[in-house]
Amino acid sequence: MAEPRDKPSVSLAAPIVSTRGDRRTLEFTPGDIQSEMLLSRPSALVLAYARAMMCFALLVPRPRHIVMVGLGGGSFAKFCHRHFPWARITVLEVRADVIALREQFHVPPDDARLRVLHCDAAAWLTQQGGVADVLLVDGFDEAGLPPALSSAGFYADCRRALRPGGVMVANIFTYDPGYVTALQRLQAAFGGEVCWLSGIAGNNQILFAQRPPPAGAEPGHALRVLRDTLGNRGLGAGALNRLLARLVVAWLGRRA
Repeated sequence: MAEPRDKPSVSLAAPIVSTRGDRRTLEFTPGDIQSEMLLSRPSALVLAYARAMMCFALLVPRPRHIVMVGLGGGSFAKFCHRHFPWARITVLEVRADVIALREQFHVPPDDARLRVLHCDAAAWLTQQGGVADVLLVDGFDEAGLPPALSSAGFYADCRRALRPGGVMVANIFTYDPGYVTALQRLQAAFGGEVCWLSGIAGNNQILFAQRPPPAGAEPGHALRVLRDTLGNRGLGAGALNRLLARLVVAWLGRRA
């Protein structure tokens, strides 16, 4: 396991927490919302991209262990802690000042199911093999997607960290200069087993990459339907795909 860091390796601007009425946001630069929470419903997913990332449940409906790269305002940690009560959750966050905000964003304390680790996620993943059923990668800084979280080696480590049949979900801005290269690296690392739902979260492209299931098991049929039959278009239009994400989140809420 990577050694925890006492502080980030570079000087970063302090995160900005703002509260307006029922909404609390986290920003790294003014006007660029990284996370948003409803004070009246702290575990609800407010942002479209966050709901879209929960569509991993279409591919892995009952994960035993969910690993998250990036804590932010804890939206994923809170939602999964509530709606996947059988799953263990490990959150990897490099910034101590972000972890220090967990009470302001109502992130539950560590317990038998939830751990927030202060560590370099890329380094941590190099030493993991077959530990996660779902890996959510949503790590950004002021400059966008860090190179360490979009390298060929990182994606290979992500694949190795997944159990057979496990799914990695990556959030990448389509306007990021490194988007095409990152997508190519992700596809190479997962042997082309990658899909997405067009327009589901605006400029946030939510990519789903699946490690093949064990030999003799049912192949990743859902991913292949999304990728091949539906041509990565999902329901065919961004508005319909966003509705699909809302329905998935609602289904998870009723199921828990």
